[in-house]
Amino acid sequence: MAVYSLDGSQDNCYPNTTVLVNKFGIKNQEELDRVEKQITLLRAVQAEQETKFENVDFEFYKNTHRRIFADVYEWAGTVRTINISKKGTVFCNACEIERIGRLKFERLKKQNYLRKMDSGNFLDELTDLYHELNMLHPFREGNGRTLRLFVTLLVRNTGGDIDFNNTDSDLLTIATIKASQGDKSMLRNVFEKLVLI
Repeated sequence: MAVYSLDGSQDNCYPNTTVLVNKFGIKNQEELDRVEKQITLLRAVQAEQETKFENVDFEFYKNTHRRIFADVYEWAGTVRTINISKKGTVFCNACEIERIGRLKFERLKKQNYLRKMDSGNFLDELTDLYHELNMLHPFREGNGRTLRLFVTLLVRNTGGDIDFNNTDSDLLTIATIKASQGDKSMLRNVFEKLVLI
């Protein structure tokens, strides 16, 4: 589980803890992390193989989260209701998530889901989209895994490929932090090395 600063940090958590209420009744964070990782890894692989890139909008994105996390959390696929931040990065205000999420996906649709772009524009737009969806951070937990799966599906839909297993997760985290501070060049460099167009 990511370490977040939360408004109402115990919302959706077991009493007197920051452990999210889960379908297994696990109240120990380390144990929940272990179980969640095993289950979500399997579900993400299944979703990557089985998901058709059709009718792609914010509901599609929420359903991607649901496919990965529904075995663990009742609220999988629903947007968070509290404000969160992580490592100094303040994410989208909870009351704005639905509106901004819809707008992001409307723009992506107008861009034809980044298909038929030259490589420079494609990398620019992919970097912007990754940054914007990261800043949206619509879910209480599992934002990074959902974002990486969605970007994998998006890139493959353009005829390219991407494999997040080939990147240093710490480097990607640093790049997203720098992007949140206004410098997306490091994030673009990460994608330049990851994406096969």
